Amino acid sequence: MAGHDINYLGMTGLLSKLGREGGKPTAPLNLMADFAGGGLMCAMGVILALLERTKSGRGQVIDASMVDGASYIGSWIYQTKDAPYLWPIGDELGKNLLDTGSPFYDTYQTKDNKFMAVGAIEPQFYQQLINGLGLTDEDVPGQVDLDKWPETKKIFADVFRSKTQSEWCKVFDGVDACVTPVLTLEGAAQHSHNQTRKTFLTNEDGDAEPRPAPLLLRTPGVNYVKPNPVTGQHTEVVLKEVGYSQSEIDELIKNEVVKSETVKSML
Repeated sequence: MAGHDINYLGMTGLLSKLGREGGKPTAPLNLMADFAGGGLMCAMGVILALLERTKSGRGQVIDASMVDGASYIGSWIYQTKDAPYLWPIGDELGKNLLDTGSPFYDTYQTKDNKFMAVGAIEPQFYQQLINGLGLTDEDVPGQVDLDKWPETKKIFADVFRSKTQSEWCKVFDGVDACVTPVLTLEGAAQHSHNQTRKTFLTNEDGDAEPRPAPLLLRTPGVNYVKPNPVTGQHTEVVLKEVGYSQSEIDELIKNEVVKSETVKSML
């Protein structure tokens, strides 16, 4: 059967936990199964097999399934599914601690139609959030008063709409309130934190792309910033690697069986 990230994630049970109250399950782009459960877990499998080979001297097949990998990444969800504070309403979307049900773990729109991300779970961080919003404990229900979460969320939403994203960033800069801006892809590359960390590189097309991570201090990853390949750029190189002659390749191109571009290959 054919499938994509959303299908594999649906098979794990985890997609049923992603979504807002009154809505339907919402896929987190194709990050969870394709890249995390698939590519990342496969890469980890390669590393584990190489490590094991140093002891046994033998190679082995790595069975990397996106459903298996995404399920394993979601192990914590399975292990905590009966925790009453984390999942007080259980299977109902958007009514629990981390699924945007709580007022202190959600995003809020600002005056300039941008957003702030709030993750003030711990009491000490929550108190800093309340202070930063210019509120007092008397202005809002208690943090763990689950029945009043919708009321608290409305209070927070009204306050956040009173300032721009930039203004809120100044309010919470350096404050342990777990409040950060929701940046665009372009904005992320320009943010001072990411610039200090050199999190993003600029490729030859002038576009930002993430630097290899994690950063190994003795042998850091190669900062490869060439433009993304165009369709057909590596056609001839790949066909030659699998045994096609140049005349056979030319015939395939002529008959439009394959496409080839004259951009210099970077393989």
